[in-house]
Amino acid sequence: MPQPLLDLWGQYADLLWENGKHREACRTYVDEIHHYMLVNDHTNFDNALLDGLTIHFRQKGNKNSTINRKFASLSKILRKHHRNGGLATLPDFQKLPERNARIRFLTIEEEQQLLRHLEEENHHYAQLSRFLAESGARIGEALHLNWSDIGPRHVTFWETKSNRPRTIPLSQRAIKVIEVQRQQLAMKPGPFRNVAYYRFRKGWNNAKDRTEMRDDPQVVPHVLRHTCASRLAQAGVDIKRIQEFLGHRTLAMTLRYAHLSPKHLDVCADVLDKMKH
Repeated sequence: MPQPLLDLWGQYADLLWENGKHREACRTYVDEIHHYMLVNDHTNFDNALLDGLTIHFRQKGNKNSTINRKFASLSKILRKHHRNGGLATLPDFQKLPERNARIRFLTIEEEQQLLRHLEEENHHYAQLSRFLAESGARIGEALHLNWSDIGPRHVTFWETKSNRPRTIPLSQRAIKVIEVQRQQLAMKPGPFRNVAYYRFRKGWNNAKDRTEMRDDPQVVPHVLRHTCASRLAQAGVDIKRIQEFLGHRTLAMTLRYAHLSPKHLDVCADVLDKMKH
């Protein structure tokens, strides 16, 4: 009889995942799959399990992208177990097709409105939000910054999702945020080390509830990263540079913003115009 999924998590989690929010999310997915297997008396890791889970998740309202993330956690554990000789055959993991959803980003007016209410909640929450919109950083990357990571015009993010550090230039607005934070928090290890994520998220939701965006489920803190990327694309920055700025592992992730930058295709029309007919 195969080992229960939670036993496999206990056996392999420390090998496959570092501590952090991503690991916590994967643990949640594994718990959900384990519960499904218990309730449905499904002990085998086979294609029938994947089919049943797909139906179950869709009935819960999960999108294909969410189901793919859940299956990725399961696949990672089972592949490791298979390599160790604990599983004879692997189920046939097939990535479900994902739609390219419309990317939500903030207009200048929306950002100003949100920042105004964030200032009412907590000045440092507003400062963090300004920095995220200017740097395109993930929240965790910003929260873990130390003063030694920040130069006069550049910042280096060491704790990144891709596990590869990156250094980016700072805009004047981002520099101003850092200067103010340094004046107020010089005794702290870094500019945002006084901000707890769960409190920031609560303050964000409180501020959002006082704006016209209160009913928009896409206006979460991560929208600031989309906002930065979208503004770069709209300004004509080429996609490869945006990829490096954001720290995307693959260009495909950055191509979601390409439609916002029609100027990068202008050369095609220019070439055609020059053709002799």
